[in-house]
Parts: sequence; C-alpha cells; structure tokens
Amino acid sequence: MADIGFLSLTMAFVVTFYGVVAGIWGYHRDRLDIIESSRRALFAFGILMTIGVVALWYLLLTDDFRVEYVAGHSERALPTLYKFAALWGGQAGSLLFWGWILGLYSMAAVAWLKERHPELNAYVYTVLHAIALFFTALLLFGDNPFRLLPFTPPDGNSLNPLLQNYWMVVHPIGLYLGYIGFTVPFAYAMAALITGNLGNAWVRTIRLWTLIPWVFLSLGILMGSQWAYMELGWGGYWAWDPVENASFLPWLTGTAFLHSIMIQERRGMLKVWNVVLIFLTFWLTILGTFITRSGVIESVHAFALSNIGPMFLAFLAILLLGFLFILFRRLPLLQGDNELDAMLSRESAFLFANVLFVSIAFTTLLGTMWPILSELFTGDKLTVSAPFFNKVNGPIFAVLLFTIGVGPLLPWRRANWTTLRHQLQWPTLASILMILLLLVLGERRPWPLVGFGLVALVFVSIVQEYVRGVRARMRATGEKPWQALARLFRRNQRRYGGYIVHLGVVLMALGIIGNGFYQVDNQAALNPGESMTVGDYRLVYDGLFERRQSNHTEVYARIRAFKGDRELGVLEPKRNIYDKQPEQPTTEIALRPGLVEDLYIVLAGWENGGKPASFKAYVNPLMSWLWIGGFVVILGGLMAAWRRPRRLTARVKLPRKAVAQTA
Repeated sequence: MADIGFLSLTMAFVVTFYGVVAGIWGYHRDRLDIIESSRRALFAFGILMTIGVVALWYLLLTDDFRVEYVAGHSERALPTLYKFAALWGGQAGSLLFWGWILGLYSMAAVAWLKERHPELNAYVYTVLHAIALFFTALLLFGDNPFRLLPFTPPDGNSLNPLLQNYWMVVHPIGLYLGYIGFTVPFAYAMAALITGNLGNAWVRTIRLWTLIPWVFLSLGILMGSQWAYMELGWGGYWAWDPVENASFLPWLTGTAFLHSIMIQERRGMLKVWNVVLIFLTFWLTILGTFITRSGVIESVHAFALSNIGPMFLAFLAILLLGFLFILFRRLPLLQGDNELDAMLSRESAFLFANVLFVSIAFTTLLGTMWPILSELFTGDKLTVSAPFFNKVNGPIFAVLLFTIGVGPLLPWRRANWTTLRHQLQWPTLASILMILLLLVLGERRPWPLVGFGLVALVFVSIVQEYVRGVRARMRATGEKPWQALARLFRRNQRRYGGYIVHLGVVLMALGIIGNGFYQVDNQAALNPGESMTVGDYRLVYDGLFERRQSNHTEVYARIRAFKGDRELGVLEPKRNIYDKQPEQPTTEIALRPGLVEDLYIVLAGWENGGKPASFKAYVNPLMSWLWIGGFVVILGGLMAAWRRPRRLTARVKLPRKAVAQTA
C-alpha cells in the first residue's frame, strides 16, 4: 500500500507537469484539444491524490509501522477517530491532505465553470496545475509520507497529545477547505490578468467560489477558537498566536474582497484593488502554511523545524514577483468604468471598510513576522504578544463595527444628510440609550461603553432594514409578516444573507467585550473539603480521582459549584496523562456554560494524590454569544451563497482570438 501511495504521488507530479505545459501550449497554438487535455489532467490529479490519501489512511488504520509517518503519528492504542485524523496531524500527511483537497476543488471548479469563460480556461488550468505541481514536489522531494523505515518498530510514538481532541478532528478540515478553496478565484484572477480579459464577468463568476471557502475558513477559525478555549486551559479563546494569525490573515483580505467586488459588479470600479485583494488572500494562505511548517516562528500549533521551509519561501517569492510583473503590464486594462461620486455613499463606506480590513491584516502580519524581522536586522529574535495586537487592532475593529452598521444604510452613488438622518435616527438613539444604561449601572470605562454602544447601533440598523423591507412588501402585496419576510429574503438572498453575517458579528462582539473587560478569575490550592470563590460562585473540592482510557489516564477532580445557597452541580476538571508522552499532559477544563456567563475551572496541578490540588477558576461573561454569533456568521454566509435555479439562457462561444480582440 505504501508503494501504491508513492506511485500515485509520482504520477500526480508527472500529470501536473504535463498540465502546465499543455495549458500554455494549447493557448498559444489555439489548440482546443490540448487545452481540453489539460483540463482532464486536473481530474487525473484529483483521482491520483485520492488514491494517495486512501493509501495513507489504510496504513494508519492498520497500524503499519513500517511507514515512518505511521510510526511517528500513531500507535496501536490510539482511538480509531484519532488514527483517522492523524492524516493531517503531521507535516507530510497534512501536505498530502492539502494536495487532495486541491484536487477536489480543481475537479469541481473546472467541471462547473467550463462553459462560463472559455477565453480564460487554458490559464485557469495552467495556474491550478502549477500550484498542484508545487505541492506534489514538496511531497516527493521534501517530506514523503510513504517513506519506509529500515526496521518495523513494535508500536508507534502516537499522535501529539494536543491533537487528541474532537475539535482537532474537525477544525483542520474547515481550515483546509477554506485555505485551499481560495485557489480557484486566484486562478481565475491570474488567468484574466495573463490573457487581458479583465472585464467584470469573471468577478461575478468567482464570487460564489470565494464565498464557499470564506464560510469554511470562518468555521475552521471558530472551531479552532473553541479548541483553544476548551483544551489549553487559560480562560481565553484567542491569543494572537502566529498560527492563529496565519488563518486570520486570509480571512480578513477575503472578507474585504467579497465586499469590494460588489462595487466592481455594480459600478465597474476598484478593478486593481480587487485583483490585488484576491492575490493577497491566496498568497497569505501560502504564507500561513510556510509559518506553520517552516519552524521559523514558535507556536503551540506549529510543526518542527523542517527542510521544506526554503521551498515555501521560494514559491512565495515567485508568486509575488510574477504577480507584480503581470499586474504592471495590465494596468492600462484595469481602469475603472466610473469614479467615486461622493464620499457619503455606499461605495465609500465599503471602500473604507476595505481599508480597515487591510489595516488589521497589515498590523497582524507585522506583529506575526516581527520575530523574523527583528532577528534579520538586529540579530535578536523579539516577539510581540496579545497586548500589542489588542491595543493596535482593537480601535480599528471598533471603527469597522461602526462602518458595517452604517455602510449598508447608505444609498449607492450619493447620499444626502436628510437620508442619512432618516436612516440613522433609530440606531443612534439605541446606541445612546445603551450607553446611558451602562452609566447608570456604574460603568465608566470608555471602551466598554463604546463597544456596547456600537453593538446597539449595528443591531438596530440590521433590524431596521428587515422591518422596512417587510413593511414595504406587506403594503405592496398584502402578505402576512412571515410571508413577506420569507419572500423578501428569497428575492435578495445576497443582501439579506449579508445582514445575517453582520448580525453574527454583533453577537460575537458581545462575547469579545464580555471576556475582554469583565472576566473574573481566582486560583487556590485546596485540600478535600476546602472551598474557593470566584465571582458569585463558591467551589468546594471533594477529592482527586483517576479513570483509565485506551492510551491515557484521566486524573480528575470533583468540584461542587454553588451560587449563593443553590448547588449548581458537580464539575470535573481533569488532566490527561498519555502513556507515550507523560511529559505532555493536556488540560480538559470543566465548563458550566450559560447565556449570561460561563463558569470555567482548570485543574492546574496536585501533590500527594490531590492533598492539596491547585485550581484556576474563571467567570467569563457573555462567552456563549461568541460561539452563537460565529455560527450565525456561517449561516448568513451559506444563505448568501445559496443560489436558486435560474432560467437557462443560450451562450455563444467565441474563438479565443476573437474574444481577445473584443476585449
């Protein structure tokens, strides 16, 4: 099976190399048959990568420790679910998984979009093949997952204990589906640049193929935050860790792109900006992969120092220089069809939001890469931590939250002050009332007041848009409210799905503000029968116990939680001590979630069989709204992406040369 896997990678390398040559040759010779063979080579690549993935899964599930990757990332006692997830638990396997997802996306895209833009197809196939060629080269010449050991060990070293968590089974899948999905819109953007077909049609086509990976990436980031909250035991969900930032960067630029293409579709503006944004989104996914796999930046998520780092760095440089060269050659063809009519307009608001997204991306990238930059220029590796990111990005996020509340209320092209006053009177009143209420309750800190005031403003602005739309339909059609709401949404899923995304952002902001400004914590060493307090809670320690699992021992404490005189139940914070890595125990927190606040307890350590044991306890206000809001964001993205069947229209296919002359 290892031989089959290696052979599939070798054949995939040959196929992708052929696909690159065939795509370029077919375009310049105007040979549709050769271009078609390049397209079919993408299907061959996807099938070959599927064979490779199945082969490695088989080797993992059957404990074939002759294979170096299996011996390094699995063991006989490892639960089957984690043997399955071990495919992406190590560097070589994760690269294979990347190539497989790339193959699936490529097959789906070229099957779905074959007839949409025939003038672009040759270079779309070429770009997809070139990226696939890079990853197959990494697997063959950098880190081969099918490499055999000179001997067969009796057992493996097991999976990293931090990865033996159910969130780490699904979280990487979401990230990979997000990361790799941006390859498709990038391929279309590059094909449009190379061929000079830079109208607005290709942007409309790739909107869906950008929105789908954006939804997956949002889901992956959300699940990763949940893993950090539940597994790392520090009371938070986001530490601005380099690998966390690596996933966040393409999300920021991808979100900016999804907003700005609406302006290009409607007004024919921001063509250069949009091409740059989709390039940055893809380039940042490769950069994030480099950060994770090169070992140049320390992170709890990162793989060890690797020899494939220079290959990634070279690929990043080639991508950047190649893009800039083609972009400058095509600048005359990227002139906008219209200019900005007024600063007070929806276009201006979206453009301003884009600047904010890119500003956050720039500061996050700068802070993430600072250890490399400081070592390069000073010889000392200096790092920046969460306070830097919070102080710099926090105010930008506040302005961005205001912008996503006000921007959709503005009309296209030009707004006057009468319209603005009419649109903002209720949201502004709600914001003022929220701030006054907090002042009455005793809050005097400026940032919580600003944060909750913005939450109220954006929430009411979203509700207002739905109410006005429903009322307009009810007056025009006589429909009942629920019918009007359903049909309003069906007629413009993109717009109202976007409002749901914004609503999710508002709910997430509640959780961020609650955890950031109102968290209460305490720690204590307790003997059985003793208690500690945290916030309004009293925690009574009953003792320490053990429970045996397949490949580890659970050491857990029994904690009875009280609020006032009411007993809330028994909570069991624990540590998992793994047989193969006893020096890497993992934390499993005890959580009592609620819409108002979470009670969060960590077993920090113990002596003499739990006499005493050390605990950290946190009260995290409004944290549940972070997760609820995250899933609302994903729901809104799916609703915006869902397209109803439309009446088919005939398409006229022009020869490539005729299309190029027309463009």
